Amino acid sequence: MLKVSRQPDGRPEIFHSIQGEGVNAGRPAVFLRLALCNLACVWCDTRYTWDWERFDQGREVTTVSVDEAEREIRRYRCRNLVVTGGEPLVQQKSLTPLLECLKARGFWIEIETNGTIVPQKKLLAIADHWSVSPKLENSGNPRPSRENPDAYRLFRDLTSAHFKYVLEKADDLSELRALMHRYEIPSGRIILMPQAQDRDTLLERSRWLVDICKSEGYLFSTRLQVLLWGNRRGV
Repeated sequence: MLKVSRQPDGRPEIFHSIQGEGVNAGRPAVFLRLALCNLACVWCDTRYTWDWERFDQGREVTTVSVDEAEREIRRYRCRNLVVTGGEPLVQQKSLTPLLECLKARGFWIEIETNGTIVPQKKLLAIADHWSVSPKLENSGNPRPSRENPDAYRLFRDLTSAHFKYVLEKADDLSELRALMHRYEIPSGRIILMPQAQDRDTLLERSRWLVDICKSEGYLFSTRLQVLLWGNRRGV
């Protein structure tokens, strides 16, 4: 059984849209938003998946079987799947059987993760792409929680992984560069994305980050879902 975020209408948060971030931005996909997370980012825009001081877990989370999740995902007739959260790897034991079924049906699978949990071998064999978003100090998480050297090195060695960092200010760049050198991550596998939950902030911070990417060889990602729909669920 999987703990899945619940949409305002009560249905599981499984929806058809386009990937809004990272190297696969613009690709149509079905999204599966899992509940629960092992971190607590101060700027998180999906707090309803894990913050039970502010949100009612009974209202925000539903339990779905593998069969139910597969039927809901397949009804969109799109064979690209993005597993997001929350933090999907918190539930990797329950998630793996679902992804095995979908992979056997020809699905292309992307998993979004904060890079603090080491994936099991079965999951590593299934995923086509890992969108790894390690957190910086600006997230409000203590370093021992947000930085797992074993997970960092594993994802660094996967050709199917990119590292996406959320930046707010110039000081974040020093921390990013230190991580890049500590774990020997090539600049071409690092994506910079502005921390923004509205269009104006997104555009303002994007201009600054684009200049950094041009000068230092990083990739850049906007947040298409914010540009198109603002800060909304299920899009």
